[in-house]
Amino acid sequence: MAVAATGRFAPLVAPKPSTPPSPHPAHSSRFFYNPAAAAPYCDARRCVVRCEGGVARRLSPVDKAETAKANLLALQQLKTSGIERYTKEKSSIAVIGLNVHTAPVEIREKLAIPEAFWPQAIAELCALNHIEEAAVLSTCNRMEIYVVALSLNRGVKEVTEWMSKITINKDDDDSPFHQQISGVSTSDLLQHRFMLYNNDAARHLFEVASGLDSVVLGEGQILAQVKQVKKIGQGVDGFGRKISGLFEHAIIAGKRVRTETNISSGSVSVSSAAVELAQMKLPQSSYANARVLVIGAGKMGKLVIKHLAAKGCSKIVVVNRTEEKVASLREELKDVEITYKPLPEMMACAAEADVIFTSTASETPLFLEENVRALPAVATEIGRRLFIDISVPRNVESRVSDLEMAEVYNVDDLKEVVAANKEDRLQKAREAQTIIFEELHKFEAWKDSLETIPTIKKLRAYVERIGASELEKCLSKMGDISDKQKKAIYDLSMGITKKFLQGPMQHLRLDGNNCRSRPDEILENMHAVNRMFELEKEIILEKVRTKVERAQK
Repeated sequence: MAVAATGRFAPLVAPKPSTPPSPHPAHSSRFFYNPAAAAPYCDARRCVVRCEGGVARRLSPVDKAETAKANLLALQQLKTSGIERYTKEKSSIAVIGLNVHTAPVEIREKLAIPEAFWPQAIAELCALNHIEEAAVLSTCNRMEIYVVALSLNRGVKEVTEWMSKITINKDDDDSPFHQQISGVSTSDLLQHRFMLYNNDAARHLFEVASGLDSVVLGEGQILAQVKQVKKIGQGVDGFGRKISGLFEHAIIAGKRVRTETNISSGSVSVSSAAVELAQMKLPQSSYANARVLVIGAGKMGKLVIKHLAAKGCSKIVVVNRTEEKVASLREELKDVEITYKPLPEMMACAAEADVIFTSTASETPLFLEENVRALPAVATEIGRRLFIDISVPRNVESRVSDLEMAEVYNVDDLKEVVAANKEDRLQKAREAQTIIFEELHKFEAWKDSLETIPTIKKLRAYVERIGASELEKCLSKMGDISDKQKKAIYDLSMGITKKFLQGPMQHLRLDGNNCRSRPDEILENMHAVNRMFELEKEIILEKVRTKVERAQK
């Protein structure tokens, strides 16, 4: 879930004193790794960004001229010695990252990239020698880099090095800490990262967008985060056609899964069931303004608070023995007003609360019948004070249920609901896989169709170039002729060119309307045309020229 944070990135090259810094983060900073771990460049600029790690980041600078020179040298080597090797394989889609299943939060938070700096990250990734396109998906549960690699093995290696050599500073005026935090070491990254290629990478993103890869099966927030990646990427050089199409198809899959299976309905944990129960029991008109108290900030209490935040609760009072855990939650959930109160003030807080969640390890009840009886009544529209006790042993005495002024639910009341919902969601997850398979098939067909586009363009240019050359020779031999005759000869030349191209184009296009050929047959036709007309080198050189132009910007 996105939370607000303040942060800054150091530019590649410190601006001259006479040059005022740009107020926009997209122009004031560059996201780049520092192989030499140079000392961070310091300036006074600040910008408010939204990120899910909640940590402000500032990257160390490198010499821009030397980096550009090194990139151009490598690209020249690629152009002169690597063409034959690279034309034997098409560009590959890969995802390299860390998520809640593979890496602890201590590792993930070091690599989290604030949303405002995703465009800079894309630019730096695409400056790597073997990366054509890129996208960043950075949330509280994952940090994943999606790329289109000109060479799969070399591209993955470059991205991994890029991730491992980032130097990150935590420099937040509102934080009690003021220290440098090193980037994730290569050994830690290799231990916790995951990598998937082509169809597996696409399937992973489709499952992420559908909520199948989330901690809570079917959770809905991740689809909005995937949509945000595509929204921010639009118009960014490096968020190219394949990556954009990948995310577009993933969004379609995520929408279908949610509408056709309703996987996001029903709780799958005691904490989420507790929050949903409170939402059900409170009148809809008063839910948004209900006063919420959570007692205990341990594992279960923390989950309750997170689920409350996900359901739109903006103000929560938390009673706990110490403030440390509450402060950590406050840092993580910046959009929620979390107020800490010490344990001795519990009853005073309960008197001002409409809904009370209890989740402590106390071996004796915190709320006795006489305690609750002494509490003032809640607002008329709410009716009775709601106690949801998910503690074992119970924190609310059983006799409290007999009071007219209180409504009490304990963990046993929730378990049956959770078990039923979990089985239901698992069945919906199986149904979701069928939808994902269908959308993957559509994406693969669309992606394969893109492979033939450079060949189609180069073949048309090749034939038209020959036609223009022969037309010029013909006209030069005919001497002085009328414009009408010239037009007739030109039309003849163009007609021959179009008819010649008609057959090859039909066997190279895969747009959903071509039912005569399978995708693999069309790709075979593409490779045959590339060999016959020697188009491979022109295609790869165009990719190299694109990268050179990007590096020179």
